[in-house]
Amino acid sequence: MRRIHVGNALSAFGLGFTVPYLYVYVAQVRGLGAMTAGLVLAVFAVAALIVLPFAGRAIVRRGPRPVLLAALVTAAVGALSLGLAGSSTAVLLSAAALGAGQAVMQPALATMIVDCSTADTRSRAFAMQFFLQNLGLGVGGLIGGHLVDSTRVDSFTLLFSIEAAVFLLLAVVMATVRMPHSPRIGDAPAQSVKGSWKQLLGNRAMVQLSVLGFVLFFACYGQFESGLSAYGVEAAGISTSALGTALAANTLMIVVAQFAVLRFVERRRRSRVIAGVGLIWAVAWVLAGYAGLGHGSQEMATAAFVSTYALFGLGEAMLSPTVAPLVADLAPTGMAGQYNSAFALVKQLALAVGPAVGGPLGASLPVPYIVTFLLFSLGITFLALRLGRQLTAVQDQPWLGKSRVVARGGAAAESVVAEA
Repeated sequence: MRRIHVGNALSAFGLGFTVPYLYVYVAQVRGLGAMTAGLVLAVFAVAALIVLPFAGRAIVRRGPRPVLLAALVTAAVGALSLGLAGSSTAVLLSAAALGAGQAVMQPALATMIVDCSTADTRSRAFAMQFFLQNLGLGVGGLIGGHLVDSTRVDSFTLLFSIEAAVFLLLAVVMATVRMPHSPRIGDAPAQSVKGSWKQLLGNRAMVQLSVLGFVLFFACYGQFESGLSAYGVEAAGISTSALGTALAANTLMIVVAQFAVLRFVERRRRSRVIAGVGLIWAVAWVLAGYAGLGHGSQEMATAAFVSTYALFGLGEAMLSPTVAPLVADLAPTGMAGQYNSAFALVKQLALAVGPAVGGPLGASLPVPYIVTFLLFSLGITFLALRLGRQLTAVQDQPWLGKSRVVARGGAAAESVVAEA
């Protein structure tokens, strides 16, 4: 598990190391223009949407570690090629390889966490994963920003070369992991594999969780660097330095609050924790509305805007030990990889649609923008409570499984597993 957490930190470090500087690199440093730079960012999303359905099948059949190693090598080749690419075609192909590799890493690592944890330790493991991901993103972005120089191509070549080396280092670390044996669909008849997606779509609780996940990512993560920042600059008059402070407040809230929040949510119903996040984010959108539409001073508007990002961070810290373990608990034996990849696919769709909708709306129509995402946040609460009615007692309250095993011994353990 320690090696897997190192993997999460390094993969996030690699992402934060280069992605914030892709636009500048392609458009200005390589001189390929804003259109090509925009296509590169779109290729990242499209590559992820293409490979994730196949990644889930591969994880189920082969296990997460071989899939992760293939993804790391692919991402390393893409990163190194991107640092050397000088034409539009080479840049786009390199971005596709890097985006595809990075997209597969997360469901593979998440499945490794599932295989190396129990229902009792899974929430803490995923909370640690989220903590290290944010730490890796922040440290990667900070170091990368000090290495690059927009007047020197070689500084970006060095940046992408280091990223490629990080992915290869991670591949070496992951190759040393000895995974516990867990059932794979490859051990079952081929018909089980062919019907895996049909089986997933037939799971009403998983379908409802996927819909809820889309709204979560669309209304929060999909707005951070697009709609909400555009709204802050255009409607609230927030300076770029204040925007940077708001982003830092979000990360700081996650880093500081993660494990305190974990103790709070571990013994509460998962559906109600997610419902609570919807209410917290609704308050965040009200504060954002005050920042841009209120009549207070600029200092008050800036404080409200920074508080918006901090409240989003609090909600994220509550979700990390809740949603990912719930996906794992909904998956039948041997299907965790399929379910993790499906949920990652939902996330990518939300992150692709969110900026496309939120960016123009936040910049030009501030009132409809705030009202829309306030309603989305309240919708999270409604969908979470509705999901709670589809979950078994152990899926919604995983600690019940432990208490039944303690109380009634092995026979109870079998009944709990069957119920889950």
